[in-house]
Amino acid sequence: MDYKKTNAPTNTITRNMMDLCEETGNVYETVAIIGKRANQIGLEMKNDLSKKLQEFASYNDNLEEVFENREQIEISRYYEKLPKPTLIATQEFIEGKVYHRNPTKEKEKLQ
Repeated sequence: MDYKKTNAPTNTITRNMMDLCEETGNVYETVAIIGKRANQIGLEMKNDLSKKLQEFASYNDNLEEVFENREQIEISRYYEKLPKPTLIATQEFIEGKVYHRNPTKEKEKLQ
């Protein structure tokens, strides 16, 4: 998933929850789906940021050699400006990019 190219807003938008839950028919199920996807996106973003910042890590214990690295600061600022994982997950859900299933509903249909 390329969260860098998402068209999710960077600020909070008020949404009608009834419009969001049309697909599932249940507000709580919709929130759970979006929440789980947001956790996945947040973990992916954290891992990417950690990998990029790991390149700048120094393994010396000398406190006198601590200095600011401009590239490291720019990477951190870039990730701070990205939309929050919940906004990305909500946008993906609206666009129909999130796959979800409810095993209990599938079981009820089979019976």
